[in-house]
Amino acid sequence: MDKNSLRIVYMGTPDFAVEPLKKLIENNYNIVGVITNPDKPAGRGQKIQESAVKKFAVNYNLKILQPEKFRDETFLNELKDLHADLQIVVAFKMLPEVVWNMPTLGTFNLHASLLPQYRGAAPINWAIINGDPKTGVSTFFLTHDIDTGNVIYQEEIDITENDNAGTIHDKLMYTGSDLVIKTVDAIIANNYPKINQKDLVKVDTEIKNAPKIFKNDCKIDWTKNIDSIHNLIRGLSPYPASWTEINNEQDTIQLKIFKTDKKVINHHFEPGEIHTDEKTFLKVAVNGGFIQILELQQAGKKRMNIGDFLRGFQGIKDYKFSTKA
Repeated sequence: MDKNSLRIVYMGTPDFAVEPLKKLIENNYNIVGVITNPDKPAGRGQKIQESAVKKFAVNYNLKILQPEKFRDETFLNELKDLHADLQIVVAFKMLPEVVWNMPTLGTFNLHASLLPQYRGAAPINWAIINGDPKTGVSTFFLTHDIDTGNVIYQEEIDITENDNAGTIHDKLMYTGSDLVIKTVDAIIANNYPKINQKDLVKVDTEIKNAPKIFKNDCKIDWTKNIDSIHNLIRGLSPYPASWTEINNEQDTIQLKIFKTDKKVINHHFEPGEIHTDEKTFLKVAVNGGFIQILELQQAGKKRMNIGDFLRGFQGIKDYKFSTKA
């Protein structure tokens, strides 16, 4: 079997899943079908939106299936009719066994972490929020329990002090695309490792999870230490974005915070206290120093740098960042 005869069904939805599919097509792998989410209304106008993977697949005239339910008999029959030898899953829903066990060579997933670390829905965000210096991508075979199958390959990257969820997303997207190609080639050659995830755990290493992120997870607690706050902000930027409130005696305003710098210094100020020249900078006192806000968005307005925000906001010195839970 070679890459021209190997029949591949590809499953994915968001931008992260487009690049691996693009690389497979550019390298002449035989994609016989693409499975992605159904079209759905989104945004203020509730216009029908297609997934990023569907938009890409349409341009290449690929066969597209968009099941509402994976156990639907019509969908399962359509999937069987594709006669896939291998299925590849990137940023998609949890699949039932009847789907992932269908191809003769199995189904492998590209996951944005170094498994078994950060199993779950938001591995990129949590690795940065937790202040990890490294992360990576893993390919592994699907089994019954989510993100637990035997690992095929992994590739590691550094998380720098200036990285956020957006930059790590893009780095892993391209690194992951190469890893998908490497994995497919190894499967074609029938020469690849299948590493039990337990064997990848170093002694005395804490296994961290990556659950779905909700709005309360994104609220900034200004009473925490400077590193925790800075990591939360960059770990949620640009999406879903950390948020906070500023208030004075009359008003409370919600802000999303996208970009910050940290200034480590001893001081005697209360957490949440604002320090600003009202023109070019705004710093927030926290335990261990100051968080300097560089980009933010006031509710109902567009995202802007701090200079533009301060020029349009009067009386900022009368406010304080809320430290209430």
